[in-house]
Amino acid sequence: MSEPRNIALVHGAFADGSGWKGVYDLLTADGYCVSVVQNQTLSLEGDVKTTNNVLDGQDGPTVLVGHSYGGAVITQAGTHDSVVGLVFIAAYAPDQDESVGTLLAAAPSDVPQPPILPPQDGLLFLDREKFAAAFAADVPAPEAAFMAHSQVPLGVDAVSGTISAAAWRSKPSWYLITTEDRMIPPQQQRTMAERVGATTTDVPGNHAIYVSQPSAVADLITQAAQSLGSTDNRGRS
Repeated sequence: MSEPRNIALVHGAFADGSGWKGVYDLLTADGYCVSVVQNQTLSLEGDVKTTNNVLDGQDGPTVLVGHSYGGAVITQAGTHDSVVGLVFIAAYAPDQDESVGTLLAAAPSDVPQPPILPPQDGLLFLDREKFAAAFAADVPAPEAAFMAHSQVPLGVDAVSGTISAAAWRSKPSWYLITTEDRMIPPQQQRTMAERVGATTTDVPGNHAIYVSQPSAVADLITQAAQSLGSTDNRGRS
């Protein structure tokens, strides 16, 4: 097939789609048609529905990209007929019958743990005082502080929502591993990427890599799109 020109970006937990602006600017400058999904992150089911609504409006094949919790969303929503490839950016990649909660529980205990506060009315937040160090250590301090104070709550139902069909089992995938991540341990990212069979790229950086190093993220997305349009497709088929 020809190189897909549609890209859909799915944000993760404790953030919204505005964080993709740097990536969006780079991709659109290269001629891609980029959609930014704005999920409520209250339930996996709701976020998959919102993502599918965006995918329904795509004109042609689409590369679906997810950061962090957004990896679970694209794992399920990626079964959509328009999706031809998946790109995981420091993201969870659950299998069938797994959830983000399953993978959180499986994380190594001897590494920094996400500073998730106890749920309040079914919603989760990160500790504002620990947000920058855990989520955005390589983002400029004023911007990281703003991210901490503007964080979007994560629903307990989003964490516990299980995958009914994992799109990466049938569609080529790519994975950007953030080697200094304090939200999803790098070794856990690598284990998930290997299970997915993804083409991987290691980038020195923290969890909010899509904000701090948008060029590295855009480069991997472009690599995925170009690979899908060539005979040298190294993803899973």
